[in-house]
Amino acid sequence: YHKHTRKSNMNAHTHTHTHTHTHSDRYIVADCGGGTVDLTVHQIEQPQGTLKELYKASGGPYGAVGVDLAFEAMLCQIFGEDFIQSFKAKRPAAWVDLTIAFEARKRTATPGRANALNISLPFSFIDYYKRHRGQSVETALRRSNMNIVKWSSQGMLRLTQEAMNELFQPTISNIVKHIGELMAKPEVRGVRFLFLVGGFAESPMLQRAVQNALGRTCRIIIPQDVGLTILKGAVLFGLDPTVVRVRRCPLTYGVGVLNRFVEGRHPHNKLLIKDGREWCTDILDRFVSVDQSVALGEVVRRSYTPARLGQRKIIINIYCSATDDVTYISDPGVRKCGTITLDLPEPLPVPGAVGGAGGVERREIRATMQFGDTEIKVMAVDVMSNRSVRASIDFLSN
Repeated sequence: YHKHTRKSNMNAHTHTHTHTHTHSDRYIVADCGGGTVDLTVHQIEQPQGTLKELYKASGGPYGAVGVDLAFEAMLCQIFGEDFIQSFKAKRPAAWVDLTIAFEARKRTATPGRANALNISLPFSFIDYYKRHRGQSVETALRRSNMNIVKWSSQGMLRLTQEAMNELFQPTISNIVKHIGELMAKPEVRGVRFLFLVGGFAESPMLQRAVQNALGRTCRIIIPQDVGLTILKGAVLFGLDPTVVRVRRCPLTYGVGVLNRFVEGRHPHNKLLIKDGREWCTDILDRFVSVDQSVALGEVVRRSYTPARLGQRKIIINIYCSATDDVTYISDPGVRKCGTITLDLPEPLPVPGAVGGAGGVERREIRATMQFGDTEIKVMAVDVMSNRSVRASIDFLSN
């Protein structure tokens, strides 16, 4: 099994509005997590109440960790990147304390806050800087011309509202831009609701920015227990996996095969002569194409034959691409993403045949691959014996 779509998100219901959904209702779910923001677009199908995925799941590295990285970059600007890297390596526990202190303030940041947010600098940070630079943290702040960050005599960094805005702005801008680009696509036009869910969606800074940028286009809905919404949706989806009836394939998937070489169509650098026959190598045999609508339970069927008699295993390389404009596995953007392994049982002798290798027919293995679920499933049958063949997909971790 391969998790080739993102987290389930069925449980998005607002606590501030009530609305009767109609068959034409389309909505976006923006799952704003720590590392990524994942977007899905669904349409409600009546009367069965199931969901149809209108656009392939998309996402980007625009999660809350971007604000943490901006804070680290700000510290590097004030104290020097070499010092910050040295401090992280030599005083890891104190660095963790500092990041935890910032995390707590990050969660309380609001757009209209008047007073500064205080972040305690660990004593070891102050001491380490004094010994390595021969000057105080306060002096470093003054010399940095970073007017939006102040120093408190109690040993704290004081981040003004302007400073917090600067830390949040790049990440929030990326999120708003990503959602806006999705809403501009023809397949997504007519979306009436945007559900904001996930841990980062709890941030008032993000909520205000999304409301200001997109509130005139659609209704922004932030459910109760916004951080738990994705988890609740995953539980509901586990109880009824058929709730999403049609998905959009996020990638083009296929395997590399040999086809008969056709002069004028195939390039000569792909020519392979085997047993006196001319073959074209590296052709991508598609299973599904990117953005293709795939219904729940829909399968792709392929037949495979072992290359030699007595073979115990068939290994097939799987390739994927973010586009459908590919012919060969060597084309730009095509990458190997895993292998299908078919373990072959001991072949049965052909009735009436004399024993030995001559009494074994070349076998046919029929494989079915299911793409309409949250996972890719593969099943295989040995045609001659009608026995199931153990089939597994090993997807590369990267």
